Amino acid sequence: MRFFITALTFLSLLGCKDNSNLVRVAIPEPESATLEATSSSPKDFKAEGKFQLIEVPYDFNAFENAIDARTMEIHFSKHYLGFANKLNTIVAAQKKENLSITQLLAIVDDIDSDLKNNAGGYYNHHLFFEGLSKDRNQKPSEELMQAFTTDFGSYDNFEVEFKKSSNTFFGSGWVWLIVTPEGKLVITTTQNQNNPLMFDAAVKGKPILGLDLWEHAYYLKYQNNRKKYVDAFFDIINWKKISERYSKIKSINPPPM
Repeated sequence: MRFFITALTFLSLLGCKDNSNLVRVAIPEPESATLEATSSSPKDFKAEGKFQLIEVPYDFNAFENAIDARTMEIHFSKHYLGFANKLNTIVAAQKKENLSITQLLAIVDDIDSDLKNNAGGYYNHHLFFEGLSKDRNQKPSEELMQAFTTDFGSYDNFEVEFKKSSNTFFGSGWVWLIVTPEGKLVITTTQNQNNPLMFDAAVKGKPILGLDLWEHAYYLKYQNNRKKYVDAFFDIINWKKISERYSKIKSINPPPM
């Protein structure tokens, strides 16, 4: 047996002397090079089908202090776009193109996990990217601030509770600020790409603010330090848009007299 192994080793060495048998292997580029954004604008990407990407008034590098450009690009052009394209393929095959995204979310279930995951992923990211702003020092509207005081005691209490829910959440998913059917502001979380609009949600309501807790949303910059990511998120919230969402929901569903 030892002779057989030795013979094999000798033949292998002989073969290595023949340069014609050598295979050229490309040396990988330095890792740092892969961390640079390859595109600067969300406008460079378009979905194929009914459900399109949100048009946002910022470039991928707009939030460098909070979220790096490469993460923004990957998140937008790989994950968000991927959900949009897969959702478009599914609804076309199932003849459900006449349904809106909220109508789809109301009927999805675990039996058709592909539709559920991609409808949720599309809606969740749509809400997330629209809810970011490069304009610093924004504040909630007076109407929304009053709601924070009514339902949380103060805005500061809301922020503490939202961050606590984000930092103690286990696994991949989302943390939400929603308006319940009763008109109250509530913080809730969902696993994976689920959201409070789905009929099987433990806590139902209309989201006005959503934070992506999947690692793809922050890992390049923060690695396992989710707390820093959550803190930085509060510096780039588009409170004007969040306030508009709240006002629209309240106008459609006014509180009972």
